[in-house]
This record gives sequence, C-alpha cells and structure tokens, in this order.
Amino acid sequence: MWRTLMSRRRWVAMSLAAVGAGKLAPACAQAARPEIKMPSEVPEQTFDFGARGIGDWTVVEGQWAVEDMPGAPSGKKVLVQRATRNEFNVIVSPAGPFTDVDVSVKFDPLSGKEDASGGIVFRFADGKYYVVRANGLETNFRLYYYDRGRRQLASANVKAPSLGQWHQLRAVMVGDHIQAWLDGALLLDHRDARLTSGRVGLWTKADSITAFNDLTIRGVTGR
Repeated sequence: MWRTLMSRRRWVAMSLAAVGAGKLAPACAQAARPEIKMPSEVPEQTFDFGARGIGDWTVVEGQWAVEDMPGAPSGKKVLVQRATRNEFNVIVSPAGPFTDVDVSVKFDPLSGKEDASGGIVFRFADGKYYVVRANGLETNFRLYYYDRGRRQLASANVKAPSLGQWHQLRAVMVGDHIQAWLDGALLLDHRDARLTSGRVGLWTKADSITAFNDLTIRGVTGR
C-alpha cells in the first residue's frame, strides 16, 4: 500500500512538473480539429474580375467597381468597394444557388476609421445570409447570421489583419456545419441550420474601403 501511495504521489509530481514546463497540453489543444471537405468531384469556379467584370453580379448595397491595382495577387485588376456611409455593403455573384459550398477570396483592407473589413457571404437568399469576416481594426474573426440585423454565431481572437496588405479568407459549409479560415488557419467551427441554400457574395461594413481578388467557389447546386 505504501508503495502504491508513493507511486501515485510520484505520478502527480511528474504531471505537475510537465504542466509547468508546458509539456502536458490541454486535451482540446491536443485534438486536431477535423476539416469538413467538399466531394472531390465538385468543380471549381474562378472569377477573373479583369476579364469578366461584374455586369452579371447583383449589388445589394455599396459602390463596387473593378479597378487597376499594381501588385494584386492575380492579374492587374481587383474588385473594390468604396461606399463609406452604409451599414453593410454586399455584392452577390451570379453563380449558384448552392447548398454545400467552399469559398475562398483574397482581400486587402485599404482604409477605414470605423471599420476596415472584408467578408465572404454564403447561402444568400431573400436578403438573409451567413457572413464570415475579418477586420483590420479589431483582433477578432467572426461568423454572423444576417436577417435584417446581425447575430453573432462564432468568434476567434486573432492578430488584426494589416491594412494595405493582402489576406485570405475561406469559408466551407456542408449541411449545417460551418468552418472558416483566416490566412490559412482554421479558426471557426460552428453548426447552424437556418439557411439551406443560396448564392455567394462579398461583404464590407461601414467606411471600409476594401479590395478583393482571387475568388474561387466550389459548390453543390441546389435550392
């Protein structure tokens, strides 16, 4: 019995020492978050704003235009949103509607005093949508549901994306499962079943002047 007690004490002491040395990570940190994936046969659509323009896109709100921008990640032209007095600015692509979808885009928060954000809209239908967004003036990365007002669904603490630099957003939704990435890091994992299908778009808030480039969509068409 004495040996058993000593063994237990020795195990506790070793465990505490490992924690102090940072060797024993919490279980939640040890378990890698599995990524949800689209079926491999789903085709990818890419959008070249310089070649195709946005004539067949739907402007919900905002001042959206294709502009020249030296140093863009792809090509020489980007999509820029310049309205500064709206609560939110949204433009929706002609593709879809989609049920399951994997969307990525590069964005550059050029300026903004109240906000300097860029976001991906998905399952947009009848003015309702999900949006995942990053803000160059805030240290958070967030997922919202919008229906005549925003409701925050998930949030992660991040280093604020630098203004005047390109960053990458990605959102994947399969069924009711949503995941979102910022600059290659999977940061948000949430479930919500309110919207089942819709189109994909881009988003800014308030006085954000933001450029977008390299938009790609993989989606399962459905209503």
